[in-house]
Amino acid sequence: MYVATSLDGYIADSNGDVNWLNNIPNPDKTDYGYADFMKNIDALVMGKNTFQKVLSFGKWPYDKLVFVLSHSLSEIPENLAGKIEIIKGDVKKLMEKINQNGFNNLYIDGGEVIHSFLKKDLIDELIITKVPILLGQGIPLFRKIDKKLSFKHKSTEIYNNSLVKSHYKRDRA
Repeated sequence: MYVATSLDGYIADSNGDVNWLNNIPNPDKTDYGYADFMKNIDALVMGKNTFQKVLSFGKWPYDKLVFVLSHSLSEIPENLAGKIEIIKGDVKKLMEKINQNGFNNLYIDGGEVIHSFLKKDLIDELIITKVPILLGQGIPLFRKIDKKLSFKHKSTEIYNNSLVKSHYKRDRA
């Protein structure tokens, strides 16, 4: 998981909008480590809402295969044929199938999908960048899960004296 949140823990505002991320000062034009992160990713898994939000950005930003987890989506834009695969079903079984096809290092994205994967304890690493803004309400990154999941701090980086990116690994001991 690689995600940005507001200081109060929201990944999007109450309308599902992430435009507040566009207001982050970036004088060095850095990608905040995103390209290095993506070098180690085999494919992405995201939900329908995240997929539709990414489509609204214009140019498709991924050069890796994207699995879109959706029970209602049945078609993808023609220009994305071969870049997108719609999947549905139990996330644990889907992960087994995806892994059997050689995709092991997955980028899990989108509030619902992240929540589904955490509920099944299928996320090994959390990379969370805190953006210094309070949204007051919106879509929270974390919601209720049935059991405690422990993580160990791996690293923290500060960008432009404002963004705090922390990396955690799942502690399965």
